[in-house]
Amino acid sequence: MKFGQWLGLAAIIAAVALLWSLRGLLLQLFAAVVLAMAICTLVGVVRGRLGCSRPLALTISLGAVALVVVVGGVVLIPPFVEQFAELLAKLPDAADVLIALARRVLANVSRVLYGRHDGSLEWLQQLWPARGPSPDVLAGGLGGGALRLLGLASNLGSGTLQLVFVLAMSLMLAVQPTAYRDVLVLLAPSFYRRRLRQVLDLCGAALSDWMVGVAISSVCVALLAGVGLSLLGVERVVANASPAGRLNVIPTVGPTLSTTFPMSVALLDAPWKALAVLGLYVVVQHLESYVITPSVMHAKLRLLPGLTLTAQFLFTVIFGPLGLLLALPMAVCVQVIVREVLIHDILDPWKRQRLSP
Repeated sequence: MKFGQWLGLAAIIAAVALLWSLRGLLLQLFAAVVLAMAICTLVGVVRGRLGCSRPLALTISLGAVALVVVVGGVVLIPPFVEQFAELLAKLPDAADVLIALARRVLANVSRVLYGRHDGSLEWLQQLWPARGPSPDVLAGGLGGGALRLLGLASNLGSGTLQLVFVLAMSLMLAVQPTAYRDVLVLLAPSFYRRRLRQVLDLCGAALSDWMVGVAISSVCVALLAGVGLSLLGVERVVANASPAGRLNVIPTVGPTLSTTFPMSVALLDAPWKALAVLGLYVVVQHLESYVITPSVMHAKLRLLPGLTLTAQFLFTVIFGPLGLLLALPMAVCVQVIVREVLIHDILDPWKRQRLSP
């Protein structure tokens, strides 16, 4: 390799290292792009329905989003907070019920293993002898708890600043999406700028289709969960069913988290009802995965389950929890880039050159 080639390789390595160090900021910018695409999609729908100018459609869209957020907060947050307070108040009773159930199970195990019919649990006490904590352990625990509280407060402050940054950037991108796209296109070589503009437009269309499909599937999941919870007699149906729709955006982990609160509420009423809620959510998620989502998503946006799981794992390892939340939109964009750039622009011409006489 010549000196210029070595210099170019060093520049590429330095650029990759710089991008790796800024991966958190890049992920926040991508989150802003996703939110901006959601706003632009809504603006396009408003313009198609009303035939108004883009600034007016943007104003109407932002007003509608703000109205939905305010109404949703007024309708959902108070009953959710009230029910959460009731759940915290009933936690001691629930703990007593669980402890009694565990004692009955362990007593049965004791009778089976040790032949005792009195339900004695002395063998369990012998395995774990009672030992009180020393003063040094208590002092260390208190100090560690204070440090964790300070770390939690710092993380909350940092998370709030990041959220404000993402929201502000998404609003700026939604106001002038074409101008920011043209700036990105200018960074490419002149011979590839027209093609890059087409690829970016395809990525935007794919993200819009994905967001519409996710919105429809989330509404369907929330409705199915609400109907099922009402039939099972679980209290606060709206407050318990709405998280199922909102967390449906997070693949794999979201549906699991959405079952926690309604199962806890149902467990305080009857143990069988908690199992029924679990079965209900399993059925709803299977319907969403195999019936609802394939019906509302366009064929080109269907990602194989193995690729989806791989994307979730890879982006979570690289970017953390926010990477899991944005795994699917990133996978959608990567799919478009690989298909258009790698396959159509690089591999197909190379194949034609190899096959030509």
